[in-house]
Amino acid sequence: MAGVGSDAGLAAGGRGGADGPERDGGAAAEQPGGGHGPPPAPQRTETLGFYESDRRRERRRGRAEFSLLRFLSAELTRGYFLEHNEAKYTERRERVYTCMRIPRELEKLMFFGIFLCLDAFLYVFTLLPLRVFLALFRLFTLPCYGLRDRRLLQPAQVCDILKGVILVICFFMMHYVDYSMMYHLIRGQSVIKLYIIYNMLEVADRLFSSFGQDILDALYWTATEPKERKRAHIGVIPHFFMAVLYVFLHAILIMVQATTLNVAFNSHNKSLLTIMMSNNFVEIKGSVFKKFEKNNLFQMSNSDIKERFTNYVLLLIVCLRNMEQFSWNPDHLWVLFPDVCMVIASEIAVDIVKHAFITKFNDITADVYSEYRASLAFDLVSSRQKNAYTDYSDSVARRMGFIPLPLAVLLIRVVTSSIKVQGILSYACVILFYFGLISLKVLNSIVLLGKSCQYVKKAKMEEKLFDPPPASTPSKPSSKPQSKCKPSQEETLSASVTSQPSHQKENVIPLLVTSNSDQFLTTPDGEEKDITQENSELKHRSAKKDLLDIDRFTICGNRID
Repeated sequence: MAGVGSDAGLAAGGRGGADGPERDGGAAAEQPGGGHGPPPAPQRTETLGFYESDRRRERRRGRAEFSLLRFLSAELTRGYFLEHNEAKYTERRERVYTCMRIPRELEKLMFFGIFLCLDAFLYVFTLLPLRVFLALFRLFTLPCYGLRDRRLLQPAQVCDILKGVILVICFFMMHYVDYSMMYHLIRGQSVIKLYIIYNMLEVADRLFSSFGQDILDALYWTATEPKERKRAHIGVIPHFFMAVLYVFLHAILIMVQATTLNVAFNSHNKSLLTIMMSNNFVEIKGSVFKKFEKNNLFQMSNSDIKERFTNYVLLLIVCLRNMEQFSWNPDHLWVLFPDVCMVIASEIAVDIVKHAFITKFNDITADVYSEYRASLAFDLVSSRQKNAYTDYSDSVARRMGFIPLPLAVLLIRVVTSSIKVQGILSYACVILFYFGLISLKVLNSIVLLGKSCQYVKKAKMEEKLFDPPPASTPSKPSSKPQSKCKPSQEETLSASVTSQPSHQKENVIPLLVTSNSDQFLTTPDGEEKDITQENSELKHRSAKKDLLDIDRFTICGNRID
């Protein structure tokens, strides 16, 4: 029996030794008691072979099913599953809607801004002569009333007299510029040369506007600066001659622009006019593919408003000159009308395309133009406040870069040379026309003021109107009791926009307004925490309030790359 058991164990051990290396590497040989252990586990090689056979069968089935007919069927019946990326395609649809809204919102802003420029432009012809007359009347009748004040004239009256004298001097200087000779000189040039000249004139006009407002502001401040201050300027007379020279040169520059446009209108094949219109589309290339933020787009919008209004005045000058040459024949006006409409339409189309793609590429919504309009309305309403610094025409010049003095000088020069006033009836017509301009100015101002109040209330910017000026800003503890006795915003807004600006007392020396950088340079170490808190508050201001500090010539925090 022992021999039979040992033979069976050897037989089992021999089978295990023979099959072990193939199945589990001798695992059966290691089991104690030979074949008396549990049955062996499923082997890995059999599992891998099973999976490999399944893959081969699937591969053969796929090759059998793949055919040209199946490919065409997939191409014809393939569907879209856009709901799996809903946010992306919703954003794309909103971009399309934004581009569709841009023309309407942009033209609203342009319409409002053009009437603001018209209001500032009419001010030069209507109210400025009356203000100069009142200032001169006060100056001549001052000995009759005695020297009650330390100043002979108020600062506003000094600025009005300076503006009037500059206009009169530049008007007489423009008589020495021959418009006919300039027209024939420009007409004798080639088309390409005129195209280059016109581009250079546009660049020069922007440079003149940016530097000219600084010259005028320097003159106004030098003439009205309190005498208690230490003299840190070269004098009023040098600043006055600089301002006269600037207005005269800028008027000549605009005159050359108008003459070039007149030559383009009168050319036979209209090639120059076509080239000048195509120049507007080149502007799209130079601005669309650049990075823009809201402040940069606000600057561009103001520049477009100023450019469009200037083009309207240039077209008016061209029509006046052409009508004079054809003895005021109304039939010739219909000849000019298609070209005028073509120039205006190209300007509007370029602005729409440019702003639509700028807002698309920079993810700016169309509602931003309502913010820009509210900022311009805020300028108009704040100019009627008691603490207003300057006249509204100056604020428009700073915001949009539109300086009405050179354009007014040129228009007066063209009108007086084109229209001959002879006889009492002609002078009566001139007087009636002047009263009509005054009526238009007053009506335009009233409508603009009402609309501006609506825009400011809609944008919830009423509180900013009643902020004290930076020079007389009260401290933080004293600001709380003042807010308790503060009237309602609507009553204060309606009452303040109709009141006259009050003049400061003569014995009060206005404080200098220092920037945050100056405070960092002049503040001891103990006050650095307060300054850092104030700077953190400034960083978290809303975008609407930041727009109020941006004018046409301000370099914003982020440059346009």
